[in-house]
Amino acid sequence: MWFKNLFVYRLPATFQLSASDLGAQLLTRPLQPCSGLERNSKGWVASNPAGDLVHQMQGQMLIALGVEQKLLPASVVNQLAKERISDIEAQQGYKLGRKQVKELKEQLTEELLPRAFVNRRMTYAWIDSKNGWLVVDAASSAKAEELLELLGKTLQELPVKLLHTELSPMAAMTDWLAGGAAPGGFSIDRELELRATGEGKATVRYANHALEGEEILRHIAGGKRATRLGMTWNNRIPFVLNEQLQVKRLSFLDVIKEESAHQADHADEVFEVEFALMTGELAKLLKDLLDALGGEVTHKM
Repeated sequence: MWFKNLFVYRLPATFQLSASDLGAQLLTRPLQPCSGLERNSKGWVASNPAGDLVHQMQGQMLIALGVEQKLLPASVVNQLAKERISDIEAQQGYKLGRKQVKELKEQLTEELLPRAFVNRRMTYAWIDSKNGWLVVDAASSAKAEELLELLGKTLQELPVKLLHTELSPMAAMTDWLAGGAAPGGFSIDRELELRATGEGKATVRYANHALEGEEILRHIAGGKRATRLGMTWNNRIPFVLNEQLQVKRLSFLDVIKEESAHQADHADEVFEVEFALMTGELAKLLKDLLDALGGEVTHKM
């Protein structure tokens, strides 16, 4: 139970749902298996080994979106259609028209869908009722929005908004590089993306590369700005911050994971300890990150 990519949203001040009330509402939209001609299905699934839709601990809640999707590549349909078309044209003595080919492919899709393999994936969200955050662990904005969309439908309304800070991440990261240091608690690592603001948007990327020296300063002086920057918080959690205030490639160092291993013996206990450690660490990291960016701007939508 370790998040890897963070999309952080501000919960409305009116959000007061308890874990039991939230679980009751999630139960109205459980994940149903794909059947028949359905290509995909979305719904809420157990978020912990005990099978609970909502895992709750000291004001922190965890929920999980399940998505089932049938795997039917277009190449499979096209290959089978090619074989069928060849047989039909050989029997009829003339080529099929575009409309007939399209209808044949649609027919084949309907035949194959019930037998297609089903892939299941999960997206987790952490609700921090103490700090008023909803944090989605997703590699892309599309997957984060997918969870928010269903959560909004499930709860009838959930007007969350992305966090905004006094300093833009791009401006702050560029200033940290120019000054050779990040604010208290953070250190700069060895990954960076710089992008020009002009029409060409020339981009320079560094990976596993020292980020001090004249070369970086020349790029900044030439008008390039930092859009991604590798950082570490309190020598405990490395991550990459980007210009949209997204925390990517989050990694909990072994020292944190060893703490959970020492505090639990069974799978359920391990999950609870990991969740408690993760949310405790991330709550502090996010607070420090917002402070480093000048604090949150609450009036922007």
